[in-house]
Amino acid sequence: MGQFGFGISWIAESFYVDTERFGALAIPAVAGLSAGLAIFPAIAAMLFATIMQRRTVSGISAGLLLATCWVAAEWLRGHVLTGFPWNLAAYALLDHAALRQPAAWVGSYGLSFLTVFIGILPGVLLVDAPKKRAFVLALFGVAVTGLGGGGVLRLRQDVPPTDIALRVVQGNVPQVEKWAPGSRESTLEKYLRLSAPPGRFDLLLWPETAFPGFLDEDAAARTRLSTVLPDDRILLTGVPDRLEGDGGTRYFNTVQAYDSSGEILTGYAKHHLVPFGEYVPLRGWLPIERLTEGLGDFTPGPEPRTLAIPGAPPVAVAICYEIIFPGHVVDDLFRPDWIFNATNDAWFGTSIGPEQHLASARMRAVEEGLPVVRAANTGISAIIDANGEIVARLDTGQTGVIDANLPTALAPTPYARFGDWTSLALICAAWALIFAVRLTKRRSNTKYSRSEES
Repeated sequence: MGQFGFGISWIAESFYVDTERFGALAIPAVAGLSAGLAIFPAIAAMLFATIMQRRTVSGISAGLLLATCWVAAEWLRGHVLTGFPWNLAAYALLDHAALRQPAAWVGSYGLSFLTVFIGILPGVLLVDAPKKRAFVLALFGVAVTGLGGGGVLRLRQDVPPTDIALRVVQGNVPQVEKWAPGSRESTLEKYLRLSAPPGRFDLLLWPETAFPGFLDEDAAARTRLSTVLPDDRILLTGVPDRLEGDGGTRYFNTVQAYDSSGEILTGYAKHHLVPFGEYVPLRGWLPIERLTEGLGDFTPGPEPRTLAIPGAPPVAVAICYEIIFPGHVVDDLFRPDWIFNATNDAWFGTSIGPEQHLASARMRAVEEGLPVVRAANTGISAIIDANGEIVARLDTGQTGVIDANLPTALAPTPYARFGDWTSLALICAAWALIFAVRLTKRRSNTKYSRSEES
């Protein structure tokens, strides 16, 4: 409760955007969600305690068991009821360049396993028998050195910038104004003005719902794009979209690509929607309305896909919190050269939420070996290289642009190839090593006993 109560306290900010309608729900919502999420570490503790009661497990094996239970619960938290893998244990290592690199091999869940297990070892040293302390100390040193050393070796891979020039625009439009009647013109004018300064760019990037309307239906607005898009330049922007069908109108949260003539080239519809923010689960049963403005629930798009854009490297798109899901951002059949994360963190003000959101984006860069470019309405916009290092950023509350070249993509990482199977392989390998050591020790003791009898 303590971890989640503090870690997701930023969610309350979204309720205060429309205080009159939703302000009273802020504290109950955070408390309720924290209690729900706290069930998962409780499951880990219960599973650990149950096994400890039924089997004789101690020392390093007990530490290994707790780390395994903890990560299994984290994995469940990232998948049950659409999942919410926020603030995983691995993110404690994020700001240490070498220590975050093993995520390229075993993903964030595998790195969480290593983080918890290594963190437990000093405790094992204190409570275990004195004769084992030298071994535990040695294991702790090898684990930390191996974790950091492997990361240092990976950091030797060069990630120079490509010749693709980017311009990322952060409009800093307050959420209370974003969908206000009559604000569409001023918002568009602001983004056009910020995009217009002289300077070379190949791709112009606007954040999630940068245009608060249906841009593909607004010919006048699309015509105005030519004023900031020289020939052969492309705009990627977040916009809502709608389709008419026999079942009525369906709404989508999308990123669309436009050329200098205002023609739409391609698009991506968000497939992992935010419960209660973009749709209401079990709408027929729950007497709850959406917490955001809109004409109706959004419809999920297809799974992750790669967009082919003329004159630019192929790109994967992750809209808003889609970037927090390890292994579910990139199309495995058509690998992109970079990831575009369009988001609107204006809902969360100057809280810790945007920094935590950025942390997830940095871990996806390491896992996939791909640069991540974030365009956020009010921050944090950033360009992140394939090692998870921030090349450039605009902080929360800033208005401006980032002009920088797209970093180079690295070869597909083991995690990019095999996903969470690498985490499972790591855990199985750790258990196999422990069992091998125990079996060797048992045979040695048996042999010694027979020798004494002789």
